[in-house]
Amino acid sequence: MDIDKKDVSLSKFKGKVLLIVNVASRCGLTSSNYTELSHLYENFKDRGLEVLAFPCNQFGMQEPGSNEEIKQFACTKFKAEFPIFDKVDVNGPFTAPVYRFLKSSSGGFFGDLVKWNFEKFLVDKNGKVVERYPPTTSPFQIEGLESPADGRRSSESSYRIGDNGTSGGKN
Repeated sequence: MDIDKKDVSLSKFKGKVLLIVNVASRCGLTSSNYTELSHLYENFKDRGLEVLAFPCNQFGMQEPGSNEEIKQFACTKFKAEFPIFDKVDVNGPFTAPVYRFLKSSSGGFFGDLVKWNFEKFLVDKNGKVVERYPPTTSPFQIEGLESPADGRRSSESSYRIGDNGTSGGKN
């Protein structure tokens, strides 16, 4: 479900590279990340990149606003044009399905938990999670990939996103 409470199937993004990010409006990382995500989206959307933002209030209660307040903040202050979804949980018993998938597909150093706001997951055109970035990684560092719109990395994960057709937002 998107920020406007409209159903959105992740299959809509099939064939595109996805940068999926849990966002918050009142985090110390907010300004730099929203600015850089907007820049990244603007520069690569025509080459098949989609930035998908999932507001989350699980870290320091830093996303307390309503969907309308979140949308107003992101779209007015940071000129965000990328899709923003309904507020979700990224950890715990009510974890959104999309985040269950992302976490189970990436593991590694981070383990099963999203650690903080602005953790980033890169998903290739085939729906495979190919990279997971900590909150402190600048979106501009991701832009520096040899072929960002292809989402190519060294991972051989066989997991795919968009096959079940849901974004996993909370109602």
